[in-house]
Amino acid sequence: MRTSITFKLFLALLATSIVVALAMGGAVRYSFDSGFDDYIQEREHQRLDDLAQALAIDYAESGGWQFLQVDHNRWWRSLRLSRREVSGPQGAVPRLPPFRVMLVDVDQHWLAGPRLRPGPDWRRYPVRVANQTVGWLLSPPLAPMVINDEIDREFQARQLRATWVIVGLSVLLAVLVSLWLARVLLVPVRRIALATHRLASGDYATRVQIGARDELGRLALDFNRLAHSLARNERLRREWMADVSHELRTPLAVLRGEIEALEDGLRPLDAGALASLAHEVRQLSNLIDDLYELSLADAGALNYHMQAVDLSRIVAQAVDTVRERFVRRGLAITTQLEPGLVIQGDERRLSQLLSNVLENSLRYTDAPGQVRVRVCRSGPGLMLEVADSAPGVAPDQLPRLFDRLYRAEASRSREFGGAGLGLAICRHIAQAHGAQIRALGSDLGGVSIRVEWPVFAPAEE
Repeated sequence: MRTSITFKLFLALLATSIVVALAMGGAVRYSFDSGFDDYIQEREHQRLDDLAQALAIDYAESGGWQFLQVDHNRWWRSLRLSRREVSGPQGAVPRLPPFRVMLVDVDQHWLAGPRLRPGPDWRRYPVRVANQTVGWLLSPPLAPMVINDEIDREFQARQLRATWVIVGLSVLLAVLVSLWLARVLLVPVRRIALATHRLASGDYATRVQIGARDELGRLALDFNRLAHSLARNERLRREWMADVSHELRTPLAVLRGEIEALEDGLRPLDAGALASLAHEVRQLSNLIDDLYELSLADAGALNYHMQAVDLSRIVAQAVDTVRERFVRRGLAITTQLEPGLVIQGDERRLSQLLSNVLENSLRYTDAPGQVRVRVCRSGPGLMLEVADSAPGVAPDQLPRLFDRLYRAEASRSREFGGAGLGLAICRHIAQAHGAQIRALGSDLGGVSIRVEWPVFAPAEE
């Protein structure tokens, strides 16, 4: 049978409360017994002190101990008077325990009381007259908790009953409080559990009300963040599917239109028509290749062959490859390359990253314009930057340039080609090399794409 956490918490609180109540009851009982024993000892000591003073008065009045021989009951009356505060229920005279006190003179000769041989642990109380000891009261030590009075015994019994009644009531109160606490404390847990079930069933709009700023409050906050992330990912997934469908549909629609025009004789089948068809096929092939690359990057399946590579050399080769295309577009491309920057990296993937960034600038930079490529140290790290001239991108859109299929509309629209996957692939490549990639506003008026290594550790070639 499955036990609920409410019941477990209830048992834990109840067990703790019972242990505490029993421990407190035992501690109170021990404290009472110890204190009551001290009280009995102190009272017995006081009684014998009073008895010694009374005998001293009798001795002074009689001029010696002769009064004990004349009146044999005098000793017993004195002992009873020392217990004058003892009375039974409704004034009845209680049955007193045997007297254990004996009286001896200064020479240790017996005068009154039981004829016992005093031990070394007996207590001795002097009977003094005019600052001279005329006799001794001898009393054996009291055993712990030897109670001679009925009132004392009754008081002890009442205290014992009261202690266990209090413990019992404490346990009963602990049951009620533990049950209440178990229910109250687990209300937010049950609320989060219910919300988790709804979230698991696909209701990403589920949110949990955040109460106190404790661990459960932070858990509720984290749950809400998780729900928000899942809702956002679901929205991006749907947008991704719609965008991919649209990107695939566009070149296919163009291909179909051109093929139908050729079939209907509306367009002659010449070199120009074949070139147009080949261009659309390449567009479609590039899109499919980019989607495949991105899916591999998401799955962590992109292959990287890390080795010592000269970053400046890779950048120079990539720029030389596209320089003629930039010139034909009316764009001037310049480089600022610091030599000797050798890092651990995959040369082919780094070339792919730089090629995608340069292709992005080639497509979207207005002519006449300029593009600057720079590789240099940046503090303790290393920076690769590709900056272009106008048009720029709104600051709030810059972080989204690395989202899949995202293009800043208007100034950088679909009319220039591309599916908006190149920079998303660049982000995966940069992260695989321990770098961060980000988009900033360029001092040339356009966009600056920066790949930054936080720490530059030169690799051995």
